[in-house]
Amino acid sequence: MKKHDLFFGHGLPYIDANDLLGKLIVIEGTDGVGRTTQIENIKSWLEILGYGVITTGWTRSRLMKMAIDRAKAGHSLNMHTYILLYVADFADRLENEIIPALKSGFIVLADRYIYTAFARSVVRGARREWIQQVYGFALNPDAVLYMKIDIEDLIPRVINSETLMERYWANQSGLGMDYWESGMDLKLGDDFYDSFVEYQRRLLQEFELMAREMNFYVVDASKSFEEINRELKNIILKVLENG
Repeated sequence: MKKHDLFFGHGLPYIDANDLLGKLIVIEGTDGVGRTTQIENIKSWLEILGYGVITTGWTRSRLMKMAIDRAKAGHSLNMHTYILLYVADFADRLENEIIPALKSGFIVLADRYIYTAFARSVVRGARREWIQQVYGFALNPDAVLYMKIDIEDLIPRVINSETLMERYWANQSGLGMDYWESGMDLKLGDDFYDSFVEYQRRLLQEFELMAREMNFYVVDASKSFEEINRELKNIILKVLENG
């Protein structure tokens, strides 16, 4: 990777592209599309092939996870505080998980990356140019695999998901576990369901725009698990084989 291609924006001055021996592979997609299950399967598959693999994902920073959970529990964050909490989470994981793993030659499978932050931030009213500058220190992935799904295919999948339905009822009980993921802070609907549908519709529009502008590999996530899994693995193999 050339030096000027290493970072999304201004970068980190102390990182040399020659030090990063591994591969950063991102799997993106909206809530309920099946990213995490695919990543678990792909990690095991890559390990069988002999690769060292770590996974990283949204709000998994040891430094920030509890702080983000506590801040979101009050349902009173303004847009910029919401955005910057996730920036801090990403920065901590980049510094302490992603970069060390890449230096050691590992494959890093990212369950969401800066593109989720871009979509969520823009939908909440942030300027695209501003949020992209904020994440200018991020490493450019070796590949972004976008699991694309239409809203008409997504909603039945979410409704039939036991985990998300449990979280829905938690929200109805006042626990608020899905308040932010359904865009309730944006007042997009009268209830959880209407807000979730409109919020996801807007997120999908942002992902569609990014997929075209940033040359994501697009995978049809409305297909069966096996078909999606096979396509994801074929793309990843090509990325690895191309050095």
